[in-house]
This record gives sequence, C-alpha cells and structure tokens, in this order.
Amino acid sequence: MKREEYQDKYDALQQRLMLLQTSYKTQGTRGVVVLEGWDAAGKGGLIRRLAWAMDPRTLRVYPIGAPDAHERREHWLQRFWSRMPAAGEIAVFDRSWYGRVLVERVEGFAEEDAWKRAYREIREFEQQLLAEDFRIVKLFLDITPETQLKRFQSRLNHPSKRWKLTEEDIRNRGKWDAYGEAYSDMIKKTSAQHAKWQRIDANEKRRSRLDALKAIHRGLSRGMELAFPEPPKRAVDYLERYRED
Repeated sequence: MKREEYQDKYDALQQRLMLLQTSYKTQGTRGVVVLEGWDAAGKGGLIRRLAWAMDPRTLRVYPIGAPDAHERREHWLQRFWSRMPAAGEIAVFDRSWYGRVLVERVEGFAEEDAWKRAYREIREFEQQLLAEDFRIVKLFLDITPETQLKRFQSRLNHPSKRWKLTEEDIRNRGKWDAYGEAYSDMIKKTSAQHAKWQRIDANEKRRSRLDALKAIHRGLSRGMELAFPEPPKRAVDYLERYRED
C-alpha cells in the first residue's frame, strides 16, 4: 500500500476513533482490546497509531510481562481484574491473560493441569466482563517465520530499534511449532459470542494496521450510538450573549 493511500485512510479512521472515544466518555461505556501475536508482528506500532488517535486521559495501555513477587502470591487473574477500565475508559493489553496458555504453557512456567484449566477460567472471566456490558476486541497478529526474521534483522541493523530485540525473541523463535500449536488451541477454545478472536494478517505493516484499527472500531462500537455530545445549555446561553454580529 502506498504511503499516500495509507495516510488518507488512517486520517479517516482517526476521526472515527475520536468520535468513538468521545461516545465512550459521555455514555460511560467500557472497552477492552487484547493484542496477541508473534514477536515482531507489529503490536507496538499498532498501539502507537491507536494512541495518536485518542485522548490519553481515558485510554489505558498495559504492556504485560511476567508477574512480580506480589502478583505471584495472588490468583493469576487478579492482576488483570485490577487493570479493568473504569466507566468511560478503554484499556489496551499488549499481551494479556492469554499468557497462561501461551508462554506459561510452552516454557513450562505453569503446570499442565493449571494451563489446561485456564481455558475455562478465561472464558468465565470474559463472560463476566460481557455481562457487565464491557466491549471486548481480541486480535491475533499473524506473520510468517520469514517476515519475523526480516524484522529481527531490521532491528539489529538500526541502532534506534535494537532495544526491541531480546534474547527471549530468539528463544521463542526456536519454539515456533510449539507456539503455533498453543495459538491454535487458544483461538479454538476461547472464542465466544462478542469475544471472538480476529486474525490480522500482519505481514504488510500499513495494511495490517488499517485492518486492525477497523476491527477495533467495529468491535468497540458494537451496539452503541456514536455521536458528539450536545453542549451544556447554560454554556450555550452564556456564550450567545457574547456572540459577535
């Protein structure tokens, strides 16, 4: 996709996302965006474009890593419950509770009984959110091993990008098949009505960002009336007195 075409479509999406966020704030709606996918699939770039389109005061972004010592003493879902958005807010999870059935499964950080049980726990967790009228959007950013290798090489060759390349990235690449099986099970076992996984082909960055932003807008706006609020009558009356002829 050419840059000019991409920019025109992104600008239009920005306006739609701004309206969506305004509607969330005025109507007290709560939204959750879950991003999972291969290393170097473009989650960070997508989050930046989403954040550029939205007011940071009601947008929360949570990069999820390993639990700390305190979180390990709690139920494994507790740290995600505590990050659920308040009324009028949208929360974006860069990695999420699905780590239980992905990295914790593949790397052996969770016992087999625990990660197998987690599929049911995750479904119940999301069902509770849906029952409280949360909107949930779950995106899986998918790339080929060849695309991932090219992006790793790009990170290595550009000093400003090297911080993105970690030893864990290389370790995970060596377990591609195991992670592929885990992703497949995740999608198959945790897709439910209004909380389905959507696969985004992320091999071409510009097109995938647009596809992902459209999916986010579509999912978060489900069942909503999107409209800018009317100004307060008192403010209108006051300012009308000072309207210039």
